[in-house]
Amino acid sequence: MKPRRPNTADIPEAAWRRLEGRSVTERRWSSVTLWSGIFIVAVIAAASFGVALLGLGDPNATDLMNALQPPSWQYPFGTDDLGRDIFLRTLHAGQVDLTFGFITTYVSLVFGLIVGALSGYIGGWIDAVIMRIVDLVISFPFIVLILAITAITGPGLTGAYIGVLAVSWALFARLTRGEMLAMRNKQFILGAETMGFGTGRIIFVHAVPNLLRTNLVFSMTDMVLNILTLAALSYLGLGVSPPMAEWGEMVAQGQKNLFNAWWMSTLPGLVIVLVGVGFSLIGDGLADRMGGSRR
Repeated sequence: MKPRRPNTADIPEAAWRRLEGRSVTERRWSSVTLWSGIFIVAVIAAASFGVALLGLGDPNATDLMNALQPPSWQYPFGTDDLGRDIFLRTLHAGQVDLTFGFITTYVSLVFGLIVGALSGYIGGWIDAVIMRIVDLVISFPFIVLILAITAITGPGLTGAYIGVLAVSWALFARLTRGEMLAMRNKQFILGAETMGFGTGRIIFVHAVPNLLRTNLVFSMTDMVLNILTLAALSYLGLGVSPPMAEWGEMVAQGQKNLFNAWWMSTLPGLVIVLVGVGFSLIGDGLADRMGGSRR
């Protein structure tokens, strides 16, 4: 839909046409950005979950006769020092990483959205207590927290899930609380209060659908950070345990053969970068579209 020209004679025709053309270009570019990101993530996710669900190959099957084979038609990503198919392992690892990113991101989003909305709307001592807890969680060194949890649970996904979930919600809570402080004085919230609606209905029916926009945009960035966190933990030996396939663990395993078998670390690392780019493009596209709807 074309932008409607304002009813004013102060804007010259040429200037208005330039603004109109720029607006159309920005909308088209935001669509290209959004759908490019969706395509990248959808292809990787479909391949990862499809291979795992259909059981197409064993990612842990070894073949020492074909160890350290370079990329070829038979082995698109080559093989590792045990003869395992790196391409197959990369796809199976995608199921672990994408599931981890989705769960940690959107469980944190839901909890942080509720806490932040309540804090921003109610205010007073409740707001002060919640925000001090949020400040404490955000200021606490994340890696130290993960190490402490891992010392209790042992290396594996359990400690990574607990550590990320214990921290990520605070970012969404702070973001939502700031939005709620600005929203609670708007006309539709004041109108709901005048009509005698309860606090729960005002927050969850009227406020949350509007607060969700900013959180969805931020969730794309948080998704990338959570996936990179698991990869970093596995690289340090605190994430998944071998022989389970995981992108960070695969990069770490290939480090010792980096000069004579570069594909072991490089190609799984490029998949991590590609997933990060995909989610970043989705976030940029959502920001442009949702920002435009607010304007």
